[in-house]
Amino acid sequence: MKFEHTVLDHGLQVVAEVNPQAYSASFGIFVNAGSRDETQANSGVSHFLEHMAFKGTASRTAEDVNRQLDEMGSHSNARTGEERTIYHATVLPEFQTPIIELLCDLMRPSLRDEDFDVEKKVILEEIMMYDDQPPFGGHERIMAAFYGEHPLSKSVLGTTETVAALTPAAMRDYFLARYSADNILVAAAGNVDFAMLVNTLEEQTQNWAVSGSKRTVLPASPHSGFERLHRPQSSQEYILQLSESPSANAPERYAARLLGSIMGDDSGSRLFWDLVDPGLLEYAGVATYEYEGSGLAMTLLCCEGGTGMENLARLETAQKKLSEEGVTEDELERAKRKVISGLVLQSERPESRMFSVGSGWLIHGDYKSTRDQMRFYESVSMKDLNQVLTQYPYGSNFTIMVTPETSLPS
Repeated sequence: MKFEHTVLDHGLQVVAEVNPQAYSASFGIFVNAGSRDETQANSGVSHFLEHMAFKGTASRTAEDVNRQLDEMGSHSNARTGEERTIYHATVLPEFQTPIIELLCDLMRPSLRDEDFDVEKKVILEEIMMYDDQPPFGGHERIMAAFYGEHPLSKSVLGTTETVAALTPAAMRDYFLARYSADNILVAAAGNVDFAMLVNTLEEQTQNWAVSGSKRTVLPASPHSGFERLHRPQSSQEYILQLSESPSANAPERYAARLLGSIMGDDSGSRLFWDLVDPGLLEYAGVATYEYEGSGLAMTLLCCEGGTGMENLARLETAQKKLSEEGVTEDELERAKRKVISGLVLQSERPESRMFSVGSGWLIHGDYKSTRDQMRFYESVSMKDLNQVLTQYPYGSNFTIMVTPETSLPS
């Protein structure tokens, strides 16, 4: 296993974890463009632009793109989040050059007005579809309530109002600012020929402009409170909670992840044994999310309609117990074994390593092997967990209950 890194003349970064023993190779183009980089006026443009990348380029039609991906037998996709848009594909090593050529071409889409109008309808349908699926807009609403005016409050999809008002000209302006060579990283993992990768990228990106775009990372001041979201189409009730957690750069993030596993992973956690196993509700879980300058822990409960308030009370009891009594050494060791085992299993897939290497370099500017990450988890102590418990209590949060009920019990 060997780590490689270089920066092309126009600022494009290239990183790779090369494993000649792997049977496949995974490649990703990481664009520093997400919902936190948008304004209120163009909210949703990053995700919209991801769709437009597949609508054709100067040298490929949309049909060409899909056909060529199939001809290479690729496992490919794209995703947009709060902080970046990622285009990725996993192929057999012999298809390294053609998949890089295709991915680079996708980064220079035609952005035709007629495609824009058609895709806008698709995006609007997608927004309405998600609003009609569990938790029925609860995630978007709680992010907005928790973060307030902070850029992380914006929905990745945007709203029907902002997407409907978006113009091709506004998208092109955003594209020029964010899809520049100095705002993109290419990551690879698996059976990769790094020298060939760099040569191909130099050829394919030589005309890419430099914009000098930089993300402004503003301090967050999360809110606490309670809201009820009436959704008559829901047959169940959903409780969503957000509380502060370490950011992507905080050393405490490893302890926070372990604490989330102890409290609410899907098997063997406190919430599992207290709430799910006895049949009090269908699902209970805690997940941590880390961003630049901010982080959060999301707790989610799913239960029968009319039982939300009593299950919320049970959750608060479990959180109070955790805060007052802490965790045991046995819980910490079991969490370490579970998290590390999952990490190792994922690391056997080049795609997983590509995401880890690419995201790690963008956030931290360094490379961490799977063994490095294992050591970070292994080094977490009871003192570290107690510090996170004190600094980031689950009991201080914003809660939203999504319910079909017209009123809540007193």
